[in-house]
Amino acid sequence: MKTYKLKIKVLMKQACLAALFACCSNFTDVDLPSSQLTTNAVFENKATADAAMVDIYSKIRDRGFLTGYPTGLSRQLGLYADELQYYGGSGTSQNNFYQNTLLATGPEISELWNSSYNQIYAANSIIKGVSGSVSLSSSDSEQLTGEALFVRAMIHFYLVNTFGAIPFVTETDYKKNSTLHKSPETAVYKLIKADMEQAVTLLPVNYVGSDRVRPNKAAAQAVLARICLYMELWEEAANYASAVLNQKELYTWPVPLDVVFLKDSRSTIWQLMPVTAGRNTYEGNINIFTQGPPPSAALSSQLLNAFSDKDQRKTQWIKAVSTGSSTWYHPYKYKKQSATAASVEYSIVLRLSEQFLIRAEARARYGDLIGAKEDLNKIRNQAGLDNTDAVSSSEIIDAVIEERRLELFNEHGHRFFDLKRTGKLNTTLSSVKPQWKNTNRQLPLPESELLLNPNLNPQNEGY
Repeated sequence: MKTYKLKIKVLMKQACLAALFACCSNFTDVDLPSSQLTTNAVFENKATADAAMVDIYSKIRDRGFLTGYPTGLSRQLGLYADELQYYGGSGTSQNNFYQNTLLATGPEISELWNSSYNQIYAANSIIKGVSGSVSLSSSDSEQLTGEALFVRAMIHFYLVNTFGAIPFVTETDYKKNSTLHKSPETAVYKLIKADMEQAVTLLPVNYVGSDRVRPNKAAAQAVLARICLYMELWEEAANYASAVLNQKELYTWPVPLDVVFLKDSRSTIWQLMPVTAGRNTYEGNINIFTQGPPPSAALSSQLLNAFSDKDQRKTQWIKAVSTGSSTWYHPYKYKKQSATAASVEYSIVLRLSEQFLIRAEARARYGDLIGAKEDLNKIRNQAGLDNTDAVSSSEIIDAVIEERRLELFNEHGHRFFDLKRTGKLNTTLSSVKPQWKNTNRQLPLPESELLLNPNLNPQNEGY
């Protein structure tokens, strides 16, 4: 009898989660189920509410901007910019990114858009469900709301940086969502910042559970440091980065290069757990190849040549594959291509190195050149390089941007976003991408969404 009741409870929980986050082909088609049984069943206790939140992280791992699959930004924007070279066939989504020939009708565009708003809808459902719960403790309610706000801000951040002006969605009401207008980029940034600032006040200092797969206060502060950097709020960016870097009981620096991308690395701020125990990362699975020519993508000569021979990242995080007289190179940050007895690598989204580089750039921009060089040298020294010889503010900023290129390569589009926000996108990519156009700074809005909601017009320039 006990076994039978347990099975019924598990099935009910799965059904409730499926109903709560059921989404159609786009974010305007869905509404929170009206059944009180559904919402009450999910948020009646911490276990089912946690399961709803964890389900969102599974969605993020498997689809959208942050997935390690070829449909995620690490691969797509690596091809779109100058980090990766494509070796696969024509007529594929990856080739469209590599050739800079994206169309508003392309499935790769609607996939990014729809999966992202699906995840935002799920986060909004958590916020709404938790606010209506009478069973959850205040601490559990704060934690879950903080996590949902973290996710909502994070996904909107990537949407605005890839598509430009977008709707900022806070509702689960499909009627309202179906007629939303785009908000200007500056307005979206303010809303993203406000969400993440609220998340900071709600999230706990310590991680919930093990493996750093649920964001804590420092994870929200880390994203805020990035948001403020992009908004050119230099002192705020530096202060948020410092708030993370000062958490010595949680994070360790330096960390050996061959340890940085292990699941237990103490330089990790937030990461995504593999789908099952023993599995490792999608990134390792798709990036590693053992014979040439590469099946789909390899590192570009532009990126490879940017590393000096003294840079230990070139030997630790890049691997050569030779066949006869030809040699190719693939990212080797994640070293496991297949399953192991126990998972040893998780997909890292936020890590300590970025915070040092954020603070270095911010300090250089507001005049703390000594502090900026100290932070920059921490990254360089970890890679086995000497201290920077940059002196002036502009020299230090250029050195930081170049260091970001080397440190954060093939990680969720940092290179593309850095070129874009510093005004170097067109001059850099037009020299190495024959079909690059100035209007490629933004992806096209999905044509299907413009047809469903004319308020999303006009289409981005050039499409």
